[in-house]
Amino acid sequence: MNVGFILARRFTLSAFANFVDVLRLAADEGDRSRPIHCGWKVLSASMNPVRSSCGLTVQPDERLGDPAQFDYIVVVGGLIDEIERLEPAYTHYLRRAAEAGVPLVGVCTGAFILHRAGLMRGYQCCVSWFHHDDFLEQFDGLHPVSDKIYVVDRDRLTCSGGASSAHLAAFLVDRHIGRATARKSLHIMIIDEAMAADNPQPGLPVELKSRDPLVRKALLRVQQNMETAPTVAEVAGGLGVSRRKLERHFTAALGLSPAEAFMRLRLAQARWMLTRPQLTITEIATQTGFCDLSHLIRVFRAREGMTPEVWRERQSKTAPALV
Repeated sequence: MNVGFILARRFTLSAFANFVDVLRLAADEGDRSRPIHCGWKVLSASMNPVRSSCGLTVQPDERLGDPAQFDYIVVVGGLIDEIERLEPAYTHYLRRAAEAGVPLVGVCTGAFILHRAGLMRGYQCCVSWFHHDDFLEQFDGLHPVSDKIYVVDRDRLTCSGGASSAHLAAFLVDRHIGRATARKSLHIMIIDEAMAADNPQPGLPVELKSRDPLVRKALLRVQQNMETAPTVAEVAGGLGVSRRKLERHFTAALGLSPAEAFMRLRLAQARWMLTRPQLTITEIATQTGFCDLSHLIRVFRAREGMTPEVWRERQSKTAPALV
């Protein structure tokens, strides 16, 4: 399997590194980094080093050439403000790749770049929950998927970035080389198991998505202070508005009171954490702002009809395998 990478200005280093390290570990027997089963190149229009969002730079391997030499072209995005500055040569190259039938992969905000190039029409697209609203603002009429870690739609593959890049890369290794090799790569990276595309992102539940700036700020404040579980009055005060104004905005935007929305957000985080077997339920209760374990159990049973422990057991039995 041969993969070509295009790195946007201020790309996300971790997303790129996770993806390419899965390829590296799948390419050889053991951990010797010989590109036997996989090959990868960083492509460039100018051969100038590309600076990542954290300031480290990557030196490209070769100039843009024939995209058909690769099995996949992977576009790694990063900071939103840099997307428009992508050189036209890359857009032209991506369109040539699409015409040649080469599957295109958008990592992190790489999905934005593919859309700007007109290469995602009619395709499902995965974006990070963090950038969901940014995507809607830039691409009116499109509906990105932000409740899965990656999406495979024919010859377009997109993922939310970060750790999900490793899982999407493992999916490709499984497809081309074999499941055992994909698992080996992840295990060496201290990732217990490969996640299927349907695994949820740890972001806002779909029903809490809103374009109302005040609602978005309030939910983000709760998300960033999950352990302390701020009250509605505390959130309103922190945002410089009255509690009544905050309630009006939530009712208009979501049809929910702020208190109910905040509880749904905390329970969504608890459900996501329950899929992580290394976390105890007591730890989950603490990290999602419940008074204690019994409080979480009581609220969870009232909403889900079962205890967190039973919910976790059922999820582990029905979790989809890597395909």
